[in-house]
Amino acid sequence: MIFESENTEFKRQATDEIYKEIIAFANTDGGTIYIGIDDQGNAVGLEDVDDTYTRITNGIRDAILPDVTLFVRFALQENRVIKVEVSEGAFKPYYLKSKGLKPSGVFIRHGASAVPASFGQIRKMIKDSDGDVFEKMRSLNQDLSFESAKAAFSKYGVEFSETKYRTLGMTDASGVTYTNLALLLSDQCEHTTKIAVFSDSSNTKFKDSKEFRGSVLRQMEDAFSYLMLCNQNPAELVGLRRVEHPDYPEEALREALLNAIVHRDYSFSGSIIINVNELETEFISIGGLLPGLSTEDIRSGISQPRNQYLAEIFHRLHLIESYGTGIRRIYHLYKDCPVQPRIEVTPNAFKIVLPNLNRAVNTSEITPQEQRIIDFITENGSATDTDIQQLLQIKPTRTFAIIKQMREKGLVKQEGRGAGKRYLL
Repeated sequence: MIFESENTEFKRQATDEIYKEIIAFANTDGGTIYIGIDDQGNAVGLEDVDDTYTRITNGIRDAILPDVTLFVRFALQENRVIKVEVSEGAFKPYYLKSKGLKPSGVFIRHGASAVPASFGQIRKMIKDSDGDVFEKMRSLNQDLSFESAKAAFSKYGVEFSETKYRTLGMTDASGVTYTNLALLLSDQCEHTTKIAVFSDSSNTKFKDSKEFRGSVLRQMEDAFSYLMLCNQNPAELVGLRRVEHPDYPEEALREALLNAIVHRDYSFSGSIIINVNELETEFISIGGLLPGLSTEDIRSGISQPRNQYLAEIFHRLHLIESYGTGIRRIYHLYKDCPVQPRIEVTPNAFKIVLPNLNRAVNTSEITPQEQRIIDFITENGSATDTDIQQLLQIKPTRTFAIIKQMREKGLVKQEGRGAGKRYLL
């Protein structure tokens, strides 16, 4: 006499519960289900074997994803009991189509029972089956919509439809299950972009902040629009012409933002961080350089995309030309600037810093007294002659000489005259 165990399950009759058992066996080590045997191991038989067989075979095909039929075999015993042999599947995790890739839809065998898998177990099964490339792995969230992606593809004149999902890499080999790439493009994308504006160069005093959500394509548009609002554009009259001097080259902001979105490591939670202050803007994305690359390689234009499918989509939309050109373009835009962009890398983060063109002065040429004045103006918005005299404990003649030198360097400007005179960065 046989008994229920880790690899054996009895069902008196066929109900929807059988799909959980099949999923559990396929997600674990395989097993056998006997339909027509009660919990005590007695063969009670089925009233209509043919009808039960048809319902089970159709149900397995319709209720379970990915297709598990290749790993399920049927046998009839004494024309009364259906024996369902389930092998361990090769495309785990298998799940109820109606529930999705979450504990309520994914089951594993524990002892003699089928129990919900934890999110950790689900992620491990996905990694073991799909490999360790984040954008190719199946998304835990399968309830996705793509309104923002449709709008972006339409804006850039590229076709976007369900027939293209598999080509783009948004579905797995089955063409049914969404990948993490689809999650990034979807309106339900869990990653965000945060921009903070500070009133001081040490980034400790907030002036404003925004967080952008949804599809990475929507985040790109919204974040860039906000950066352009922060990009002050002072102008001067040269003869009859009005010449504008933006704080940052528009194209440099664009390339730095695209680099952060396309190359960040999305296998980690968290946000792209963009910090803006009077002197510079820094773009920080999660994930250091891929093995074998150095910062010098990046400056030279050598690039190995972390997210190949996402990069290809941005290339299709003509948002990036080819890998590695964006960083080179940024440095070219700053070729005449006394302060160059900086790249800083840690094992878990990549940062590129763009200097404010209207504040760019070689810091090696700034004296300690000048730096104290700059810090004072940064904190208070402006400074008077009296403020500087008290700050540095110097006489008016020395104050005049220091301010004259700072104005010649382009560090400060004067506003007003007489008693109303003050100095600004």
